Amino acid sequence: MSKLRMGVIGTGGISAVHIRGIRESPDAELTAVCDIDPHTLQQKGDLYQIPVSHRFRSHPELLHCPEVDAVSICTPNDSHYQITLDAIELSKPFALEKPVTLNIEEAGLLQQAAEAKKIPNMVCFSYRFKAAARYARWLIKQGSLGRIYHVYGQYLQSWADSDLPLVWRFEKCRSGSGALGDLGVHMIDLVRFLVGEFTKVSGMTGTFVTSRKLCNAEGYGAVDVDDYCHFLAELEGGIGASFSISRYAYGRGNYQRLEVYGSQGAVIYGLEDQDTLLVCLGDVYKEAKTFTEVPVPSRFKADQMQSFFDIINGDGDGLAATIADGSASQKVADAIIKSFAEERLIKL
Repeated sequence: MSKLRMGVIGTGGISAVHIRGIRESPDAELTAVCDIDPHTLQQKGDLYQIPVSHRFRSHPELLHCPEVDAVSICTPNDSHYQITLDAIELSKPFALEKPVTLNIEEAGLLQQAAEAKKIPNMVCFSYRFKAAARYARWLIKQGSLGRIYHVYGQYLQSWADSDLPLVWRFEKCRSGSGALGDLGVHMIDLVRFLVGEFTKVSGMTGTFVTSRKLCNAEGYGAVDVDDYCHFLAELEGGIGASFSISRYAYGRGNYQRLEVYGSQGAVIYGLEDQDTLLVCLGDVYKEAKTFTEVPVPSRFKADQMQSFFDIINGDGDGLAATIADGSASQKVADAIIKSFAEERLIKL
């Protein structure tokens, strides 16, 4: 089979992950790039040696290019809906960055459209591809932990310094939400991947820096998204859970910790520089109050972009997130926002 010819829409920071995966795969090649900023487009086009004829300023131009078989959508959140809808209408398989849209209404429409046309797709919840997370999922699904009682999660970063300008991640009209949409949806999806569905949520959010310098003009603009989000949840089966999400956790780079406790064991998935898995399984370890880091079998290793190409080629393992998963996570995120705004528990 010939290589899949990939187009990348949006060449900002996250696109480097997609492009690296494309270039390292034996099943795909980078054919075209798109960016609304002409300087960035030229810079990235030169960097990746893309012909000028395959550098586009608008996503419809790239989608209509006959030399593009599938696309990665790496743009800010507010453009996800229209770009993805256009890709679906042109029957182009797509890998879409999270969160899928600004709200559950848009997410639901994309899900319906993609499923109606049976378009191969993937939502880039990248932590599904961490080997330790996949191993933890296998242990849980195997019943090694017994009945699950509790889940405790943290996702902490520290990049949102007060001197940063008003980039799109600080504007609700462009991002949908702040720390919740940026980091929290990863944790929501990871819990759905490992344990199960959310049934109730109750959230609290806050903003520490309420105004920031405008990027391309004098003066300041209002920050109208959350800098942190803490929420309680109930999962199917009566599992109790709590989560702490922040972009203001001093000293943290990309810190994740997910603890799952059951009647027969517990696992702790952790991520900073590398993903690790601690386990406490069986009476001996329980009585000793001991958690042991275990080596992760090689069969649990996976690559995000290769998984997308496998989906297109009909060889997917069923573990990558789809637009349906993206819609489900958006529903939980919207419920958390509603819970905080209305100061009440929301049932899903």
